Amino acid sequence: MTVLASGLQASRRGFLAAGGASLLLIAGCAQLTGGSSAPRGSDSWSGRMSLRIDSEPVQTFSALFELRGSADTGELTLTTPIGNTLAQLHWSPGEALLKNGSDTRRYESVDALIEAATGAAIPVGALFGWLAGRNESVPGWRPDLGQLANGRLQATRESPSPRADLRIVFERS
Repeated sequence: MTVLASGLQASRRGFLAAGGASLLLIAGCAQLTGGSSAPRGSDSWSGRMSLRIDSEPVQTFSALFELRGSADTGELTLTTPIGNTLAQLHWSPGEALLKNGSDTRRYESVDALIEAATGAAIPVGALFGWLAGRNESVPGWRPDLGQLANGRLQATRESPSPRADLRIVFERS
């Protein structure tokens, strides 16, 4: 019984790592272009991201990322610090794919993919707005855009539970 539970927990952790990155994806770290502030109107970001979900047990994820596109159509690649690919996410209207090695999972939207992968609903549309420096309001979420000029973004989901904390550090070019 514990072997099965361990296997399910390990599978969930792998999926969390792959999908967490997605979100965070999607948040990840954004690449700063031509200065010391987050890109405005850019459709490409890179850097480091982390996600902490205060579930039982607490779940954490961190990765390097490359994000291209928009909330409607885009792709996110999550990698380890030494360059190994953890996951690739691709989304377009009506479909989202999570590729983790030879495994591909399909979802009806990038929001559904992220929630399935992380256990936390992350507002992808607002995330792209936050990356662009717009303080888009989402019920339950509190973005902190005060450090964008220093290459940092933080957003906290306070409700519904569990609490989630997303942190992004932009890569400087």
